[in-house]
Amino acid sequence: MLTKTFGLVMLLACVAVAQSSSTPARSSEALIRGAAVRTLGGVHPGNPPRFEYRLLATNKTSTMQKEMNQAADAGFRYSGVMGGETAFGGSEVVVVMHKDPANEQRERFQYKLLATSKTSTMQKEMQEAGDDGYEYRGQTIFSSTFGGREVVVILERDREAEKLAWEYKLLATSKTATMQKELSEMGEAGFSFVGVTVASTSLGGKEVVSILRRPRQ
Repeated sequence: MLTKTFGLVMLLACVAVAQSSSTPARSSEALIRGAAVRTLGGVHPGNPPRFEYRLLATNKTSTMQKEMNQAADAGFRYSGVMGGETAFGGSEVVVVMHKDPANEQRERFQYKLLATSKTSTMQKEMQEAGDDGYEYRGQTIFSSTFGGREVVVILERDREAEKLAWEYKLLATSKTATMQKELSEMGEAGFSFVGVTVASTSLGGKEVVSILRRPRQ
């Protein structure tokens, strides 16, 4: 009788140990599954998000700024920019904007498009926009109808976000060694790089144009 009782006790003890050792594995599996669901955010492969796009093209930069803000008021947001030759429009600035119908944000974003053949003028206009809370979004170079070869910079402001002023630096040189030196100096001063173009401008010839920024001090 004593032997049978001892054996039963040992059997129950083994079962208890087995159950306790398996619990963390099941808990870990549940945590992994839960994290995966949260990461996917409830998006199912059979129901992907849908987007609407609007393509804007013009050879007048003033027209482009107006059309971008009209699209922004309709819920679209900037995606990308490129200047170049199109089949029917000639030399144009082309901007693509997107909208998520499930998360539409009308009249939230505001845009400025700066265009000039003088880098000193661009530096001044960018800083004025930066003081007003505009953030860099993109840049290109194209031949406008009246301005010739121009540097084009697009900036965006979120009307619903807390206003944050930015300090901008525009570097332009025809020598890459000089650009390397100036970029390093700006980096040591806390400026972060945001964009670069390499093309011919009206006054500088073939130049490397880099833009950097840091929070206004």
